[in-house]
Amino acid sequence: MLTSKQRAKLRALASDIDAIFQIGKGNLSEVQLCEIEAALNRRELIKVSVLKGCDYSAEEILDELAQRLRAEPVAAIGNKAIIYRKSDDKSVKHIEL
Repeated sequence: MLTSKQRAKLRALASDIDAIFQIGKGNLSEVQLCEIEAALNRRELIKVSVLKGCDYSAEEILDELAQRLRAEPVAAIGNKAIIYRKSDDKSVKHIEL
């Protein structure tokens, strides 16, 4: 569980990164879920864009991703969802919280 200070730090770090996934009309598929999980293993902090054609809000997508990927929801701002999970990969530069 993240503290409010940790969440604020992650939000600040995420402001400089681009969304690397888009979830649209087809909603969240298993293929996207696997790709997002792989990206979390490589980056730890990712941003997902929820397009207007999606049936769900960014908050709902954030909750779904956090639950299914055992990750921490950071924030849903507008149509962007920010998610964090510490990587077990030793070659990844870890984010200091």
